[in-house]
Amino acid sequence: SGLPESIIAAACARSGQRVLHVDSRHYYGGNWASFSFSGLLSWIKENQQETGINDDCEDWRKLILENEEVISLSKKDKTIQHVEDFCFGDQDSAEDVEEAGALPKLPLFGASGAEEVARESEEERPPMESALPDAESREPEKATGTEPASAMEGTDTEIASENESSHSTAFGESTLELGKTEAAPSAISAQEPKKITYSQIVREGRRFNIDLVSKLLYSRGLLIDLLIKSNVSRYAEFKNATRILAFREGKVEQVPCSRADVFNSRQLTMVEKRMLMKFLTFCLDYEQHPDEYQDCENSTFAQFLRTQKLTPSLQHFILHSIAMVSETDCSTLEGLQATKKFLQCLGRYGNTPFLFPLYGQGEIPQCFCRMCAVFGGIYCLRHSVWCLVVDKESGRCKAVVDHFGQRISANYFIVEDSYLSENICTNVCYRQISRAVLITDQSILNTDSEQQVSILTVPPVDLGKPAVCVIELCSSTMTCMKDTYLVHLTCPSTKTAREDLEPVVQKLFNLNTEKETENEELEKPRVLWAVYFNMRDSSGVDKKSYDGLPSNVYVCSGPDSALGNDCAVKQAETIFQEMFPSEEFCPPAPNPEDIIYDEDEITPEESGFSNSPETKPESSTEESSSGGSSAVKKEDNEE
Repeated sequence: SGLPESIIAAACARSGQRVLHVDSRHYYGGNWASFSFSGLLSWIKENQQETGINDDCEDWRKLILENEEVISLSKKDKTIQHVEDFCFGDQDSAEDVEEAGALPKLPLFGASGAEEVARESEEERPPMESALPDAESREPEKATGTEPASAMEGTDTEIASENESSHSTAFGESTLELGKTEAAPSAISAQEPKKITYSQIVREGRRFNIDLVSKLLYSRGLLIDLLIKSNVSRYAEFKNATRILAFREGKVEQVPCSRADVFNSRQLTMVEKRMLMKFLTFCLDYEQHPDEYQDCENSTFAQFLRTQKLTPSLQHFILHSIAMVSETDCSTLEGLQATKKFLQCLGRYGNTPFLFPLYGQGEIPQCFCRMCAVFGGIYCLRHSVWCLVVDKESGRCKAVVDHFGQRISANYFIVEDSYLSENICTNVCYRQISRAVLITDQSILNTDSEQQVSILTVPPVDLGKPAVCVIELCSSTMTCMKDTYLVHLTCPSTKTAREDLEPVVQKLFNLNTEKETENEELEKPRVLWAVYFNMRDSSGVDKKSYDGLPSNVYVCSGPDSALGNDCAVKQAETIFQEMFPSEEFCPPAPNPEDIIYDEDEITPEESGFSNSPETKPESSTEESSSGGSSAVKKEDNEE
């Protein structure tokens, strides 16, 4: 139930198809999921243990006919490797501490504890319903000046600046307003951060929503457009990324992005301001001036910047913080396209091009799962599929066999890459993503405002190595407890995640647990807890690379290393159009109050809808599990 599969499921259900969406995990999202702190610790244990799944299904092979053959699927998820977690505090003091409001801990595996595990996961993940405008139910102690933006409206005019003060219509909060409302906390809190212990983190574990994949949404990106077009945006809330940072000469500094930022910046001289504005204006319509870059088309973007009479600091800002591209591998055209995309996204919902979903990136797949459930899709978690059943004559997949020994027939099959066995993936060459998640006690760049969502690109020390993308989230994003920050680090892998990312962590943060530290280390944020892991990047793999897959079986990739979500949206739309060329991809869902029925021709029971509050479309999706639906609960009860 990752992002591409969830989008396809929603699109199919919306176009009138019958959809069954199963996941062998006990939570939504796959490698796109978000966890509470205790949920993440359980996930870490799962991936550190070499635990296989036994074939408990008896005589399922009797369901296979003579003219059919079987393609076995993988029983073990092998997309996560090299998981290492570290506590930089007194971990022994938290042994007897339990998460506030949590159920007693139970074994993660075993049929006897399956229902209890489901209940525990439901308790850990906040319900989807409260992702709608009323956020108080999930965060009763709201920090000053951190009122989240409400769900997106269909047009930009409805999100105009004059409406930004209204909670019901404003999408992106103004960074100027944010600065004013958050000016109350003084610099004292930045100089003397509160001491956070590991036992506090465990006790407040449900305040955390920790993403496995770290991404932001471009305000004019494909995912935002899809959320608006399909009305799925009503199920989520978002917050603006408030600042873009740069790491230069060993220091973290803020990058001016908008015209106002450039002219208000004290980092740049007047000459540099004119240079930067002139270059950015050129990038917005560079296609109209091909003579400016034709001579450098075969050069890298970094080499092109050197020909533009820009100072070294401006070249650094543009390359690493605006275009966010590689110094060695990015061509001039690619760099200009990335710069233009950044500039086009400025100002739509805030002072930066980026948005972040409240409660974590894992909310987005659940939003599309919810749309699918509204239109009749059935969801089954903890439901494994053993094999695909293929007709020998036609070569098409006819059915699947699940772990109950049930044979389920369908016309099309969408499977995530991690479910494919090694026999199918012999010719596939996977890339890897290095990931780290840190819990820290203060921001990497302290200001008067504590509630900042920041993005920082740390350039590589050695040429040829990848840059590291750092995203720092504050407590107003509903992803961490008060007085802490959640920091995500991501880069394409060259070694293990710890080997790739620990040098950057040491530059930006204090890892020393001893009381006596140097003054330089005292100025850095202190890491309270950290985890490193490598995640498979299966994006860009051609379907032809998979051996022996039937034509009606489509493969979705896991998360990629890019900052945005364009790859997942493009993949979902491509697969949907291959299956249903004549259908519109994710058309707007009607509002329940706009649906009119002819009582003489269609009764509420026949249509599946009713005006009564128990059965109308909106309430049919109420659930206690994250992102599920009443259909999910019904299926689980039947099981």
